[in-house]
Amino acid sequence: MTQVCATVEEDGTVLRLVEPGRPDTRFHAIWLRDNAPDPATRDPGNGQRLITLGDIPEDIRLTAAHAGTDAITCTFAPEGKTVAFDPAWLRAHAYDRPRDRTPGHLPPGAETWDSTLNANVPGGDMRALQSDPAALRDWLAAVRRFGFARVTGMEPRPGGLFDIVDLFGHVRETNYGRHFEVRTEVNPTNLAYTGLGLQAHTDNPYRDPVPTLQILACLENSASGGENMVVDGFAAARRLRDDDPEGFDLLAGHPARFAYEGSAGIALHSRRPVIELAPDGQLQAIRFNARSAAPVTDVPFADMPAWYAACRRLGDIVDDPAMQVTFKLAPGEAFIVDNTRVLHARKGYSGEGHRWLQGCYADKDGLLSKLAVLEAGT
Repeated sequence: MTQVCATVEEDGTVLRLVEPGRPDTRFHAIWLRDNAPDPATRDPGNGQRLITLGDIPEDIRLTAAHAGTDAITCTFAPEGKTVAFDPAWLRAHAYDRPRDRTPGHLPPGAETWDSTLNANVPGGDMRALQSDPAALRDWLAAVRRFGFARVTGMEPRPGGLFDIVDLFGHVRETNYGRHFEVRTEVNPTNLAYTGLGLQAHTDNPYRDPVPTLQILACLENSASGGENMVVDGFAAARRLRDDDPEGFDLLAGHPARFAYEGSAGIALHSRRPVIELAPDGQLQAIRFNARSAAPVTDVPFADMPAWYAACRRLGDIVDDPAMQVTFKLAPGEAFIVDNTRVLHARKGYSGEGHRWLQGCYADKDGLLSKLAVLEAGT
């Protein structure tokens, strides 16, 4: 291990780490004390913090710091407490670094895509996903990277889609039930239950929070047409940002409204922007669904025409074939989408033959948790 030099600066309020070949890294004394790994601060079994910020003296400072071969030892006053930190852990959690604050920058691990991904659609075989941790890890990583992935090799049976959710988490039940049937109905409660083509959209934008994952599995598909399409909403938002920065700012800076009251006893409403950014500008979510749009009342009068123009432009980008990945599911195949990022669509299909898909929702935190465990090898 390269020797690290630790020095206390600014009247004990800052620790500086100097390591050959790396930029200097600084940590505040309050941050170090708050994140101390000793058993009096964090439970050794579950890692949860045992103290609150109010338990730390307001005048906390460092009186000494020593860099050993495998630990950075810090002594705090007025407590007289000495704590050892793993240098690799400090390096991994460093916050004294340049950061991207460009509006619309991507979350860690995400990669935008367009129709060129048709040549290499991410996917996995169900039997391998159930039996091979490495195959499951790679498939989950593809969902994190691209926001969607296919599944093949399933038994085309009712309820088979739950086997996909069981790989990483739990079904999120909604007013549509534990799952829903996607096939033509008489007097449908949702246009998804018709043979009409559907523009690429995110599901359930009228919920807060939205279901963050959706799974669609095919049981029958002999109808003509009905191909599925997916569009990277993050790529579409960034294209809008590059083409029309002011329009991007309008869609990110003002809430849209969404509503669903298509079933008896159900009245779902949300107030969220079409493009949702974190405070540092990172893309958080896309809500795009013309069928569920409600009257917009939160955009100033002077900005409303430009807001509509930006929505129209975003819709044109979403509808651009150059943005779309298209595939037709066969019985025993399925796909999963990150419903906060990837829009999905369906081409219209004829009344001849049969098309029967089942869908359900799940939550992304379970998927990312499973992936983190597999990547850590634990």
